[in-house]
Formats: sequence, C-alpha cells, structure tokens
Amino acid sequence: MPTNAEIVTEFVHCWADKDIDRIIDYFTDDAVYINIPMDPPNHGKAEIRAMIEGFIGSAEAMDFEIFHQAESPDGIVMNERCDRFLMGGQWVELPVMGIFELEKGKIKAWRDYFDLNQFTSRMPQAAG
Repeated sequence: MPTNAEIVTEFVHCWADKDIDRIIDYFTDDAVYINIPMDPPNHGKAEIRAMIEGFIGSAEAMDFEIFHQAESPDGIVMNERCDRFLMGGQWVELPVMGIFELEKGKIKAWRDYFDLNQFTSRMPQAAG
C-alpha cells in the first residue's frame, strides 16, 4: 500500500488531467476542504466537487509542482507547492502550503494556505 505522501503526490499530479471524477475519488465521503483565504469550508464530496469544478472550469490547463513534502509519524502530509493555472493564454503561478489528513488511503481533510491578493492581482494580467 502506498504511503500517505505517495497518495498526496498522485493526487496533486492528477489535477493536470482535469478529471473531476478521479480527483474526487481521492476524498472520503465526509472530507473537508478549506481554501484558507477564500471560501468557507467545503464539507463532503458534493461541496468539494462544486468548488473544484470552478477551478477546473476557469483554467485552460493546470499543473501543480511539489517542491518539498513531509509526512509526520501520524500520517499528516504537508507540502510546499506552486499551483499553476493557464488562464487567458497566460500561466498564473501561486505558491501554496498544503496540509492533508488521510484515513485509510483517502483524504479526510485538506487545507491550503496562500496569499489571495497575490493570486487575484495576477488574474487581470492573465485575462487581459
């Protein structure tokens, strides 16, 4: 069985395919996803799906690169990433810190921390 860190790496890399069903399959039914500076927490696969569909729908392409990743003895995975979104023909890069809690090989909780101003300030450049 893969380690939690290996599962998170697979999860992060599968976003490039923009396959929402595959992405959602990584979550437990009662998972919680929190995009810290943005929306309120998303509870359960339906809410998580709706939030992710918004990201996937707004990007022509996406790529998440992990720079550093660590797994604690109790299975918590933390990573430093750069999430890239192709929007309006330009790549928007977002440095992110992610924390993943897994249960039986599925993501039970996911929290992403990033600078919302940095992300939104780059959006008009990509759209214009």
